[in-house]
Amino acid sequence: MRDYVDIGPAPYDEDCAEVGSPDYWEKSNKECRAYKHQLEREFGPPPTGARIDVKNFPHDEFGIYQEVVCYFDDQIKGAHEYALKLKENTPAEWDEEAWEELFGGE
Repeated sequence: MRDYVDIGPAPYDEDCAEVGSPDYWEKSNKECRAYKHQLEREFGPPPTGARIDVKNFPHDEFGIYQEVVCYFDDQIKGAHEYALKLKENTPAEWDEEAWEELFGGE
């Protein structure tokens, strides 16, 4: 069965785009892309049956927000384990490559 685990919009100790702010979509798209790339660097590419991607969610007050998730097929060996490994070991901070991707040396 296909399912997903929510990883979040950015490393847990980092500030991220605020839902409802005027520049939310631009900032959030950039952050989620950088976070996806960082996770793939830290944990390796997803195995068969797993995929790191960005998913939209409804918000009660501000419409829609997005976060990085790991989709997995629990019928394929290793896919669910990879997703749980991401969820349980999320990084606290941006790595150097993500920082460069986000801020370009600022």
